[in-house]
Amino acid sequence: MTKRKTTTTTKKSKPASTAKRGKNNVSEAVKAESVDPSLEEDKTQNVKTANAKKTETEKTDEKAAEKKVETTKTVETTETTETTETVETTEAPNTEVYTTPRRSVAFIGSECYPFVKTGGLGDVMYALPKALIKQNCDVKVILPRYKCIPQEYQEKMVYKGSFQMDLCADGRSFYVGIMEYVWEGVVYDFIDNEEFFATGNPYTNLVDDIPKYCYFAKAALAALNYMDWIPDIIHCHDWQAALVPVYLRIKFVDTKLTSAKTILTIHNLRFQGIYNIPTIRYWSGLPDYVFNKDALKTGYEDANMLKGGLTYANIITTVSNTYAGEIQNSYYGETLDAHLRYHSNKLRGIVNGIDYDIWNSYTDDRLYENYDITNVLEKKKENKRRLQEELGLAQDDHKFVIGLISRLTDQKGLDLVNSIMTQIMDEHTQVVVLGSGDSRYEDSFRYYEYAYKGNVCSNIMYDETRAHRIYAGADALLVPSQFEPCGLTQLIAMHYGTIPIVRETGGLKDTVEPYNMFSNMGNGFTFDRYDAGLLLDAINRAKSLYFLNRWCWDEMVQRDMDKNLSWDNSAKQYKDLYLDLT
Repeated sequence: MTKRKTTTTTKKSKPASTAKRGKNNVSEAVKAESVDPSLEEDKTQNVKTANAKKTETEKTDEKAAEKKVETTKTVETTETTETTETVETTEAPNTEVYTTPRRSVAFIGSECYPFVKTGGLGDVMYALPKALIKQNCDVKVILPRYKCIPQEYQEKMVYKGSFQMDLCADGRSFYVGIMEYVWEGVVYDFIDNEEFFATGNPYTNLVDDIPKYCYFAKAALAALNYMDWIPDIIHCHDWQAALVPVYLRIKFVDTKLTSAKTILTIHNLRFQGIYNIPTIRYWSGLPDYVFNKDALKTGYEDANMLKGGLTYANIITTVSNTYAGEIQNSYYGETLDAHLRYHSNKLRGIVNGIDYDIWNSYTDDRLYENYDITNVLEKKKENKRRLQEELGLAQDDHKFVIGLISRLTDQKGLDLVNSIMTQIMDEHTQVVVLGSGDSRYEDSFRYYEYAYKGNVCSNIMYDETRAHRIYAGADALLVPSQFEPCGLTQLIAMHYGTIPIVRETGGLKDTVEPYNMFSNMGNGFTFDRYDAGLLLDAINRAKSLYFLNRWCWDEMVQRDMDKNLSWDNSAKQYKDLYLDLT
């Protein structure tokens, strides 16, 4: 069993004697700080390569002095070990020794790829737990068992038990079933109740969603209690799980779960779970005293589930540093800015990453041609030509192709795009749109396709394969959002060698460094105020560099592909936060 610690992002080769770790043996890993010296296990072997290699005897003596162990082992130095790497091995097949303390984390949220996904929350709920496994965490993800979850996953779920749970203010109780699915080292527990989750989609309307997620928040905690799986951290996501910290502090105070610390992550502050107080009071079964202005109450008659979670959570996080600051002012705060300023001492911003197992131009089987940083300049031309062919656009290498992959809503800055579309289009430019949403934007992009036939293609839908091909085939990606908590499209675009054109807000500002023509540095084009003229200027600056200084453009493409945009950095920040909290 092997665990590697590196100080670089480059993967290193493993020693030949390393035992392969099974995917489902995470729960059997042993904490480094609790290894029993009386166990007849081989002690940890540290392999370090210095400029002048030491003899095996010297290294054995040094290790004995540092670790104060009674017996020592001979350390074999492999030729592939670099100076920045420490390799720790133990021959016991189910024992792992780490250099950082182990933590157990329960993720609670309303969606998770590949089971059910409607937006970025689904990506985070899938990718972050998987990345935390590498950071020495035991992770369990708790989700509703929606009927819309594909049958291929439903049939592999294993029944783990069931019980009745009191929920409503009048003592009404409901069935709670637990179905388990283990995948890639992460345990997924699905809360089963057809009365709440039999509808086709996860979100329908607040009349149905309020009872559904009151039930889910309490059932998730009750399921942990039932399974006797007591995490160090309970990490909740968005308003659908926001009552978890409230329940934990009020309804589960006399259980083992009371030792757990809670983190609530805001993915999009616009959605808060607001409904009238009598309804939420009835379905949650919470006492009257939590429905005050400092906790759940908002306005004169309503309760706000997200606000209650923000009050009772130990830590609040959101998905970028800039967004964490923005939501504390009235423009972005969605009426919660004063509440967030009050709780600012526990507010943190950690930017999302992207999953390289899914988004990787070198291995992506959806692309026409795979490529990496060594051949991106040539292979992107072929991907562009094939994309033009598939979408019925004029096949011309010299066209500047702008991609737009987005929900077609006001938040995404589509009103700005609408107002300058006629100025964008010229004999050198093509635009490819992929997405659906508000009918006025759908209709306007259909019109542009008709008006600029051969140079505009509007795909009013969402198609995963086409999205991948646009990322690979476009020259630039447009993300002019009014607000953007984090944003994944600009990260994916950069990883595929496509230059982002973004507004400086939220995660877009944190991840895209504006191009500087004097230093020839930066990785995209930006504008600050929410203004159509400034968006047009950013697009024109991008086009000018593309056509007049192609070598500078090409260098930026390669710079973007060389950036580490994976979940590794973000997961490490979350792990550090878990350690600080516990």
